[in-house]
Amino acid sequence: MAEARLRVRACGPLVTYQDGGRPGMLRFGVPASGPMDRLAHAAAHVALGNPQDATAIEVSLGGLELLCEAGEVSCGIAGGEFQVRHSGAATGSWCVRTLRAGDTLSIRPGRWGSWAYLAFSGEPVCGHWAGHSATHSASGLGGGSLVPGAEIVLRNTQVVQEREGDRTAPALAGPRPLVRVVLGPQTDSFETASVAAFLDAGFSVTPARDRMGMRLAGPALALNNALSIPSEPIVRGSIQVGGDGVASVLLADHQTTGGYPKIATVLSCDLDGLSQLRPGDGLRFQAVDPAEAIRLVRLEAPPRSRFLQAMAQPPGSLPDRLMAENLISGVVLA
Repeated sequence: MAEARLRVRACGPLVTYQDGGRPGMLRFGVPASGPMDRLAHAAAHVALGNPQDATAIEVSLGGLELLCEAGEVSCGIAGGEFQVRHSGAATGSWCVRTLRAGDTLSIRPGRWGSWAYLAFSGEPVCGHWAGHSATHSASGLGGGSLVPGAEIVLRNTQVVQEREGDRTAPALAGPRPLVRVVLGPQTDSFETASVAAFLDAGFSVTPARDRMGMRLAGPALALNNALSIPSEPIVRGSIQVGGDGVASVLLADHQTTGGYPKIATVLSCDLDGLSQLRPGDGLRFQAVDPAEAIRLVRLEAPPRSRFLQAMAQPPGSLPDRLMAENLISGVVLA
C-alpha cells in the first residue's frame, strides 16, 4: 500500500480538513460544516479524478507550507488566486502537481480570494465524526485543524502524471461583490428605512470573520422591537442582525438555531463567491423574489457542471501534450 508523509512547516489559523460536509443533520443540532467554497473544493478533487466530496485541506489567508518527508503523491489546488510554489518554483494557483520526498509546497494569499483547497491522490488519515471528516472549527469535531509541526499521513497514494499541469479558474469562481438575496423571513422586524438601507447602501467585510460567518460594516439596521422572537432554524446564507444593528452573514459552520431576526437569505449559488471576499472588500445586496431565486440557481447549475467536467479531463502526459503542439511553425515561418 503506497503511502506518503508530509510535514507542516508553516500554517495559519483556520486551516482544516474538510470533506463535502454533513448534510441532513441540522435537525439534530449538528452543523453541516464542509468547504467554504464548495465549487473550488470540488474542482481540486475532480482535477485528480477524485470524488467531489472527498477530504481536502482548506487553506485560509494564513497560508500553508508543507515538506514531503517520504513517498510521493499528486495533489490538486484550486480556489482564489493564491501564490503557489512547488519547491521554490511558482506555479499556477489552480493546478495539479506531484510531491516527492524532499519537495516543498507553499500556498499563500495572492491577488484575491480567502480560501484555497489542497486535495490529494490518496486518503488523508484524519479524524471522522458522524461519518465525515468535515471540521467544525468551534468544536474541533471532524478531521481537525492543522498546526505547525503536524504530520499529514496519506494512504493509497498515486502519481497521476497525465493530470499534471496548470488549470484555468473560471469567471464563476471569482468573488461576488453583488450578492443576490431573498428578503426575509423577518423583514417585518425591521424599521422600513432599514430594509431600504440594506438594499441601497454598500457594505464591506470586516476582520471579524471566520468559518461561522462574517460581520459587515455598513449602515446600522434598526430593529422594530424584535429581539424577543423565538429561536428558530437557521440556514447557510442567513443574514442576521443583532441589537446593535450590525448585519452578519452565516456561513459553513453556522449554528443550527438562533433568535436574532434575519433580514434576508443569500442565494446558494452566490455563497461561494461571497465567502471568497476578503476583509475590506465591498459588497452590495440585490433582492429577488423566491421564484427568480430558483431560476437563477438553476441557471448557474449547468455552467458549474460543465466546468467540473472539463476539470476532470486529464490534459495528458507530457509526450501526449508535446505531440499535440505545433513545435516547428516558427521555424517554417522563419
